[in-house]
Amino acid sequence: MEQRYNVTDAFTMVHPLTLTKGDNAKVWDDKDQCYIDFVGGIGVLNFGHCHPHIVNAIITQAQVLIHSAYNAAAHQPYQTFMPRLCAFIPIKDELSGMLTNSGAEATENSLKIARMKTGRTGVIAFDGGFHGRTLAAVNLNGKVAPYKRGLGPLASSVYHIPFPSPDNDISDQQAIDALTRLFEVETDVNNIGAIILEPVQGEGGFQLMSKTFAQYLRAFCDEHDILLIMDEIQSGFGRTGTPFAFTHLEIEPDMILLGKSIAGGLPLGAVIGRASVVDGLPKGSLGGTYSGNPVACAAANATLDIMQEDKVWQSADQYAKTIEDTVSQWQQQAISPWLYGLTGVGAMRGIELRHPTHGIHPSIMTYVLKKAREQGLLLMPSGKYRHIIRLLPPLTIEPETLTAGLNILKEVLTSIPNDAPNL
Repeated sequence: MEQRYNVTDAFTMVHPLTLTKGDNAKVWDDKDQCYIDFVGGIGVLNFGHCHPHIVNAIITQAQVLIHSAYNAAAHQPYQTFMPRLCAFIPIKDELSGMLTNSGAEATENSLKIARMKTGRTGVIAFDGGFHGRTLAAVNLNGKVAPYKRGLGPLASSVYHIPFPSPDNDISDQQAIDALTRLFEVETDVNNIGAIILEPVQGEGGFQLMSKTFAQYLRAFCDEHDILLIMDEIQSGFGRTGTPFAFTHLEIEPDMILLGKSIAGGLPLGAVIGRASVVDGLPKGSLGGTYSGNPVACAAANATLDIMQEDKVWQSADQYAKTIEDTVSQWQQQAISPWLYGLTGVGAMRGIELRHPTHGIHPSIMTYVLKKAREQGLLLMPSGKYRHIIRLLPPLTIEPETLTAGLNILKEVLTSIPNDAPNL
């Protein structure tokens, strides 16, 4: 029987390992076995394990002030980070916001802000979306299993429509028709306070939203005084090869949600929005004991330093080009009938596993994860049917390490039997 260490068995462990240390794109387990890490803490380590600049910032801050609740007494790391962050986000208006403990908490607070600011309770989200596991956030997720199963009735006034993308078979018109139907059948448009979306879905399979639909949505929100919320918890802080993924859509949100890589591995999230939206709320309505912890803020300041270095974006461009060229070469070589192609954009890419005749088979990903791990590569699944490998190595990954990881992945894909039931 597997040792649980008194941890609830409600967790699902993708890899049965116990890690002890990490360095950029590599990790080691308690048996001192080394792995190339294409998981990156599920999008938390865009700049790698134990980046020296972030580590130094954490140590320095921990020696002078570990904690102060910002609601009780302000502290300098928070006051330094927030104006830097607001200035870094490419939205034209004056911005304001708050720090949270996590991405899910950022989602929860954005819903509170939307309700208080608009006086409306309705929210529109998208099929395949993921916005957190807390009780209000989980209702936004566009997937029942495993996130909503067994929870019973959830808060009402959340509506889902299809997510149009060049990476799936949903067209702009289908999404527009679903939106139209929603207001003909389900609810009055004046009940909707916010629309929330990921510019590139993470859990949904690294699918980029259609740019033309996103622009339609921005105009629709403006027409009906609806707040547009961009969830950049996974796609932000450089994951797509640009600081924020919404710039690929050529629109600006009213609020942006941040988390994961914002603090180089420490728990931190943020809700940032137009000051006209985020300011003017009841005193005491926002906040949290640990939100914007000084050590986490110090790590976040160090992360912003890294994001302002040209060499990071050069590395990200090279990473993206390597992924695109390599997968294209694999397709030309026809290394496996299961290799369908890439999803996503820039440096946020997924590899879809779909057979031309068998279609999607649930056993394929299990096979790929196990075989890759046995050869020293850690991968992470995603997608509606758990059929897309999401590639999340650090943008700072060494070229030789990236090549080594891709070589392992090629060998694993090549080894997949043509007939899935024989796995």
